[in-house]
Amino acid sequence: MMKKFFIPIPLVVLCTLFSLISCNTSKNANNNLPVDIADRPADEDSQKYDQAQLDKLKASIESEVSGEKCTDASEWKFAPMGVKACGGPQQYIAYPKKIETAFLQRITDYNDKVRVFNEKYNIVSDCMMVMPPVALKCIKGKIRLITNDDTEK
Repeated sequence: MMKKFFIPIPLVVLCTLFSLISCNTSKNANNNLPVDIADRPADEDSQKYDQAQLDKLKASIESEVSGEKCTDASEWKFAPMGVKACGGPQQYIAYPKKIETAFLQRITDYNDKVRVFNEKYNIVSDCMMVMPPVALKCIKGKIRLITNDDTEK
């Protein structure tokens, strides 16, 4: 009777061991599958990554002046910002004269990076000319760029 009992125990242990090993192997087998592109980290040499860096820099520049209170428009100037692929600025930005030197350097750096980005990725733009503002005005404590479109209304 004892002999019959000892045979199934090693058999049960062996089957349990095989099933544990096979479960563990199947869990690890999926590591070699390609990762979904949405879950991949941004490649530092990719257009998407470079665009994100430009967007961060632009937001930083715009936020630097967005908090400035405007009481006298004569204390403000504007500068072209960004570079279209076929030439000309993407927009204009107003800034207080008191920060002109440092601010214009940041704009120049940004414009240079946009130019390099356009060339690196063969960017095509609409080639529409963005006309400079005709005036600056303080409206409710904020600086506003006034264009010909605004004056014609």
